[in-house]
Amino acid sequence: MAHRAAVFTVAELAEELRQDGNSYFKKDLFGDAIDAYSEAIMLCPNVPVYWTNRALCHRKQNDWIKVEEDCRKAIQLDHKSVKAHYLLGLSLLERHEYAEGVKELERALDLGRGANPNSYMIEEIWQELAKAKYLEWECESTKRTWELETLKEACKSALEEKHFLDSSPMEGFLDEATDANLAQLELLGQVFGNAAEADMPTEVPDYLCCKITLEIFRDPVITPSGITYERAVILGHLQKVGKFDPVTREPLDRSQLIPNLAIKEAVQAFLDKHGWAYSID
Repeated sequence: MAHRAAVFTVAELAEELRQDGNSYFKKDLFGDAIDAYSEAIMLCPNVPVYWTNRALCHRKQNDWIKVEEDCRKAIQLDHKSVKAHYLLGLSLLERHEYAEGVKELERALDLGRGANPNSYMIEEIWQELAKAKYLEWECESTKRTWELETLKEACKSALEEKHFLDSSPMEGFLDEATDANLAQLELLGQVFGNAAEADMPTEVPDYLCCKITLEIFRDPVITPSGITYERAVILGHLQKVGKFDPVTREPLDRSQLIPNLAIKEAVQAFLDKHGWAYSID
């Protein structure tokens, strides 16, 4: 019994240190907060929240290597830690490891939506994920544009050279050869223009946008009336305005909301093809 009491006392002391760390953090005393969380970790190293809290302090100090170290330890202890995956994703993005960083942010978003879909962290994670996806698209788009322009110029030069060689022995048919060459150059411009269209921002189709926010869906849910809303938005409406469908005015409870997987897949397919749609105004 004495041994069990001692263990409980150590855990209790570690929890007090966590509370101290939280108080320091709120006062922007990040060094003191790190010290408090570190002492808590020394006492109880198997509590994941101590590691993620310290990682958050390291983030405030822009020490991304330590953020990554603490988050990886937290994930070893709890692979469903939303905060650990989120902060790990940010640290990887800071090191320009975009693919792995995006993967961790997506994992955090999925876990967060499952645990608490109306949490403030869901919006924060989405914002960071969208920013990373947009930057990724922007880099790829710039590269594609350069490659297309280079290829276009090479094709144009080849056609002009062919026209020069063909027109030399065909003096009597020079006009016809020139017309043919101009037609080929025009067709070339159309082909490369069409190829570049995928990277040109347009309008997101209405059916991929929430009727309340008018923004592209992130986590769409469908109501019994057949109308699809953004989950966080409709949950906020039910909580703050009333338990009814904002469009049909029919009674509506959160238990009646069903994930609209078809729209979610359509949104992802659209975003995969049109990365510019990740842009946040």
